[in-house]
Amino acid sequence: MDKTKGNICKKIMIATDGSDNVKNAVSYGIEIAKGTGAEVYAVSVVVVSDEYVPVARKGISWANGIEEKLFDRGVRATAYVKETGKKAEVQVKSVLLIGRPAEEIIDYAEKNDIDLIVMGTLGLTGVKRFLIGSVAENVVRHSKVPVLVVR
Repeated sequence: MDKTKGNICKKIMIATDGSDNVKNAVSYGIEIAKGTGAEVYAVSVVVVSDEYVPVARKGISWANGIEEKLFDRGVRATAYVKETGKKAEVQVKSVLLIGRPAEEIIDYAEKNDIDLIVMGTLGLTGVKRFLIGSVAENVVRHSKVPVLVVR
């Protein structure tokens, strides 16, 4: 029996930065997918700063190391979602994107017919939220796709 038939949630994106604050969102997203039979996409956005990318492309080793650590963080973040899904018998596809988190999350969701974006609050942005606005807040404000924000 196809659980997705008639459901409004056929594709769920769980946006993750790998922080402890996202773990509740991962649990919610996986449970919703389990109940609806939705496909799950674990999406992590690697923030590549203009401050060190030009230097990294010139071959300076410390900048290459920073970029590598950021990609590793993204891989670990999506692996956590995948492992949580596996325990619940929910298949998860990992996706790493590069750029500004809110913009990339919104763009991916719209281009891939995502029905629901699930994300946590106060990820790695923490106090910076008051200065530049949180990723979750920006996604909620600008996404055409419904967003579930989990504390």
